[in-house]
Amino acid sequence: MIAQQNQSIAFKWFEAFNAHDLEQLLSLYDEQALHFSPKLKIRKPETEGLIKGKNALRVWWQDAFDRLPTLFYKVTSLTANSDRVFMEYIRQVENEEEMLVAEVLDIRDGKIIFSRVYHG
Repeated sequence: MIAQQNQSIAFKWFEAFNAHDLEQLLSLYDEQALHFSPKLKIRKPETEGLIKGKNALRVWWQDAFDRLPTLFYKVTSLTANSDRVFMEYIRQVENEEEMLVAEVLDIRDGKIIFSRVYHG
């Protein structure tokens, strides 16, 4: 049952992300959630790829939505268990090459507490 709830959270995550609905996206996260991304290492080297809390997530994703108005994630695989969701998707941005991405969402008490992005 919890695995199904976590899968539902993941689908809501994609829906909010693709709609660029920042408030809906943030509602899926714990207040102190951690987020790791190779893109953070590049764009904000001082973070070493890791940010903490909804305020940092808000700034990070608002910047992405502003810079990349056509950003869209196409789900290719999603596997959930009682603790986490493993997702694979294709990152699509107009006039950019598609990128295969994997992401893991750690979930506790119905909220994402840690998300980790993997790509080349």
